[in-house]
Amino acid sequence: MMNRSLFCTLCLSALLATLAAPAWAASLGDVISALETPFQTKTDEKLRIYDYSADFFQESKIASLDRLQRASGEVEVAFDYQRTDTVPRVKFRWQYEQPTTQEIVSDAKKLWVYLPENNQVILSDIEMVNRSRQSDPMTFLTGLGNLSRDFSIRWAVPNNDVEGNHVLELVPRRVSSLINRMIIVVDRYAVEAYLNPGQEVDPRMPSVPSVPSAQSTPPTPPTPGGRNLNFPGYEDNLNRRWFPILSTTVYDPNGNSTTIEFSNLRVNFGISDMSFNFIMPADVQVVRPTGQEMGF
Repeated sequence: MMNRSLFCTLCLSALLATLAAPAWAASLGDVISALETPFQTKTDEKLRIYDYSADFFQESKIASLDRLQRASGEVEVAFDYQRTDTVPRVKFRWQYEQPTTQEIVSDAKKLWVYLPENNQVILSDIEMVNRSRQSDPMTFLTGLGNLSRDFSIRWAVPNNDVEGNHVLELVPRRVSSLINRMIIVVDRYAVEAYLNPGQEVDPRMPSVPSVPSAQSTPPTPPTPGGRNLNFPGYEDNLNRRWFPILSTTVYDPNGNSTTIEFSNLRVNFGISDMSFNFIMPADVQVVRPTGQEMGF
């Protein structure tokens, strides 16, 4: 089983998943805006990201042992924008399939970490976690729209990968025991779609849909527990949002790192609330943290 420090880093990485202008034309401010804007309550409803699901691959490096740990699975995340005066609440499920089965689930009120090998569920209260970590950059888990508030963001070196995607380096504005720095690879097509709304992004990729124009019908909230055909992204069964994050790498103060890469992304398809209801297995030990710890 991975140690607690790496497990914290993993969750941070977790929540911690279009060609109208050349990638080099985007400024640092453009890339940051393309990264944050879809997750802000002030953003027009038509341009928000409400949910996403993806496959993920994770690679963690334990510096002291010079050892790599690899894992993979599926993730589902939903954002609740009903509280317009705050950042959206986040619901998520990380289902690990390899090398062992594990689950990390939150309904925005509770956090469950299920470790089948230990026959154990670690249950935490999200509000308690948020209060105990108010000054910690871990808040990016529930505040993707405010990354520039919690981190100093600059270009990484190099600032583009081999496919022309943008690479950012984020350093916590306050000292953190969990994060020393973070690297985020931002999808070039998400940036170009942000800069050129309403245009076809890459004519060489006809299967890739464009962002809806400003004349699109305003979206209606997803039907609780199901999908709504008027929900943004569902029109013609096509995904009409570019999820901006291709991968994240978190480095902790001990030199450990965890990289998570996303694939097979589906955005704004209306994930059922049932996905975030954790069903307690029979006869498991339930651990309830009471201190400042995250609970895993």
